Amino acid sequence: MDLGSCYLGGNADAVEFCPHRPFRHVLAAATYTLQEQECDRAGTISLFSVDAASEDASRRLQLLHTVETAGIFDMKWSPKSPLLAQADAHGRLALRRLEQEDGSDTGIVFTNVSAEDISSSMCLYVDWNQTAESLSVGLSDGSLSVVSVREDRLEISEQWTAHQFEVWTCYFDRTRPHLLYSGSDDCCFSCWDLRESLPNIVFQNKKSHKMGVCCIAQNPLERNMLLTGSYDEFLRVWDMRFMAKPVNEKLINLGGGVWRMKYHPNIADVVLTACMHNGFAIVKVGSGDARVMETYCKHESLAYGADWQKSEEVEQNGNSSVVATCSFYDRLLRVWQPENLAEL
Repeated sequence: MDLGSCYLGGNADAVEFCPHRPFRHVLAAATYTLQEQECDRAGTISLFSVDAASEDASRRLQLLHTVETAGIFDMKWSPKSPLLAQADAHGRLALRRLEQEDGSDTGIVFTNVSAEDISSSMCLYVDWNQTAESLSVGLSDGSLSVVSVREDRLEISEQWTAHQFEVWTCYFDRTRPHLLYSGSDDCCFSCWDLRESLPNIVFQNKKSHKMGVCCIAQNPLERNMLLTGSYDEFLRVWDMRFMAKPVNEKLINLGGGVWRMKYHPNIADVVLTACMHNGFAIVKVGSGDARVMETYCKHESLAYGADWQKSEEVEQNGNSSVVATCSFYDRLLRVWQPENLAEL
């Protein structure tokens, strides 16, 4: 069921619901727009209020605040607090904090906390470790950076050449924080041990993906199950029990490049995927065969951003799940509810 939609001021490429109370209604949507005449890449972060239960349709998706930035490739909320990390086209990593402000019209304030120049190359992806003490950043020159967060200050602790081409994704292992996974346009899926002063490669798979590796996600209930998504249109499921040589135990073709994946916050084995030229899909990836449960094709351009809303209603009833999605060239943001989760 569609809850609301709007057009953003630039090409839409990322959406992230804040997972922290009392801001679980807040959705961040980011844009990246190439300005050819100025030879620049501009962007915005817009904050919306999402209230799926409102009887007033105009209140289901409401714009709260917009900030102008450099072009944003990716952003992530901290796992510990309402702190948003943004990776931008100017090679900068920035932190912004969401706070309550009773005197404002929206009841919130979005403040700059810190920023750091990571590279002369573009920052393409960002991920937090689970203690919120470190961030990993994938760069357009093939490098990876690990950045320490110290009292809201950002300091580069490690940076190395990890791949031949763009690093589209990097992902901290959620239970083994010394491990960092990466995926690149060079078709490699890699893992790095951060305990060494120069990160040591644990494995590098060069043969399984036929095109660039775009995203990585770990099953929150089964640490030895990892997913990768690729431009080659396949979502792959990996058995990570033998870290030196992970096993690709199953795969499913989603009909478009698998750009983003998000596990459902409450329903086991359910994954939301952004499939570029083929819209969005909700996939069941459990012990049996992977299967598509539902597709959403109401966007008219590249499907890039996708996220689940965390809420008390969803914790009590998974079928009340709320999803935000965005598409690039048509600049469209949509908020909707899946129809087929009741069967789980």
